[in-house]
This record gives sequence, C-alpha cells and structure tokens, in this order.
Amino acid sequence: MSRWKALPGELDPRVRQLVVRLRRLKDHSGLSLRQLAAKTGYSASSWERYLGGRSLPPREAVEAMARIGGDDPTRLLALHEVAAEAWGEGHGGTAAPEASDATDGTSAAGAAHTVEAAGALRAAGADDTGPYSLSAPNEGTRHGRSLRVALVAGSVALVLAVSSAVLLAVRLSDGDSRASATPLGSATSSVSPSPSPSGPRTYACEVERIDGRWYAGNSRTRDAVLAEGLAGPEVAEAQCLLRRAGFAPGVVDGIFGPHTKSAVEQLQKQAGLVVDGIIGRHTWGVLRR
Repeated sequence: MSRWKALPGELDPRVRQLVVRLRRLKDHSGLSLRQLAAKTGYSASSWERYLGGRSLPPREAVEAMARIGGDDPTRLLALHEVAAEAWGEGHGGTAAPEASDATDGTSAAGAAHTVEAAGALRAAGADDTGPYSLSAPNEGTRHGRSLRVALVAGSVALVLAVSSAVLLAVRLSDGDSRASATPLGSATSSVSPSPSPSGPRTYACEVERIDGRWYAGNSRTRDAVLAEGLAGPEVAEAQCLLRRAGFAPGVVDGIFGPHTKSAVEQLQKQAGLVVDGIIGRHTWGVLRR
C-alpha cells in the first residue's frame, strides 16, 4: 500500500478529516486511481486532487466512494456537509465543489451528463439555459424547472437536517458516556498537569477496563478517524490509551500533533498494522483491547 503525501498545512481540520476518511476507503478498496475513475465516473486527475486536499469532492463522488469502500454513506455525507461549510469559509464563501473531469474515453455528451449529475445543486440554482437546453425555454419549461428547483431544495434541506441530527447524537452520546464512567481504584491512573490560564486545555486519563476494553473517560468511540491537525476529546482518549500501552504521545491535551503521530506509528508498527500515523477502526481496536 502506497504512503500518502502530507496534506496542505493550511487545510481546515474539518476538510482534513473528510480527506483522511476517503484515503482510507481508497486504500481498503485496493483500487488504483484509474480503476476508481472507472467505477465512479470521476476522472483519475479529479480523484488525485480530491485525495490530495486540493479540491473538495462533489457529494456524489463521496457517496460513490462510500459504496465502494463499504462505509456508511450517511455518516460520510455528514462529514462532507461539515467539510463543505469549512471549505466555503476558507474560499470566500464558495462551498460548492468542482465538477469532476470526464473520464478517459468518455464522449463529450457523456461528460456533460456526468457534470450535470455531479452538480445537481448548482444546476438547480442556475439560469434557465443549461446543458440540456437546445433553444430558449418556453413558459412550460420554466414552470417545470421551478418545480425541480423546489424539489431539489427540499431534498437538500432534509439531508442537512438528518446530518445535523446525526452529529448532535454522536456528541451527546460521547458526553453521556463520559459522565457515567465510574473509575476503578485498582485500574485507574490520573494525569492532571496544572493548566495555565492561557495555555492549552489538558484532559484527565481515568483508565479503566469495561467489558474487556480499555477506556480513559474522554470518549467511547471505536471508529473515529483521527489524523495530525485534529483536536478534541477523541484525540485525548487516544493519547491516554497510547500512554497506557507504553507509547509517549506527549502532553494529553487533545491535540493531534507530531508527538502523538509518532506514538501512533510506533503502536501500528508493533501491532502489524499499516503504519500511516492515522487512527482508524483497526488502530482503535488495538488501543481498546
């Protein structure tokens, strides 16, 4: 399996998390970029930009990758919605991803249909003249297009509402699990550095074994994808479990920095996993057991 190039340093953590998940799905599929292009309808050069963090993939490309990699489309699309919002903030409010290039061997007409399918949202808000218009639209065409615009807008609103509900449920479940954790005196170690008022936040490592798995009281996740540049209680949980396993991630501050990445790589090497410095389902499995 090839080692990925480092993502741009200025890439927003929310976009970085989406790209990292897409990279892992691509690796698990075992497909080359050309094979991926053939299966998804998005060219190899487009996928190279998406997986390199230089362009935000369209929603349809993300959904296709979820099907190929066997991931949950709803969860991956929720990550895409968050990443699209972050991408818009960093690019002057333009959150719409670019349409993919036509794949090798595709005719001009086929390319137009691919672009239309990948850019449904843009097509809904465009002028009445579009890729399927051979002449100026008549009154009936305008009414039909208005109806389609309304239907697409309603679908988008529904997807956004469901995605927000999923993200909120995940955060609440993590919060409830932290509140209900009861540390065992015989198996609990505490890390409580004294934070300065202006310094980074620190987390406690209340390590205990529940139902045959290790937990540190910061998060109960077993499949969150974490990579360098991300931050939060899930990262702190991983840092605590890395320390319990004998690998030094540095200060348990919930920030995935170079020390944490180095500790993850050491753990992956010892466990016989792919050494990429990214925490996913398999690395969580080693940390929890």
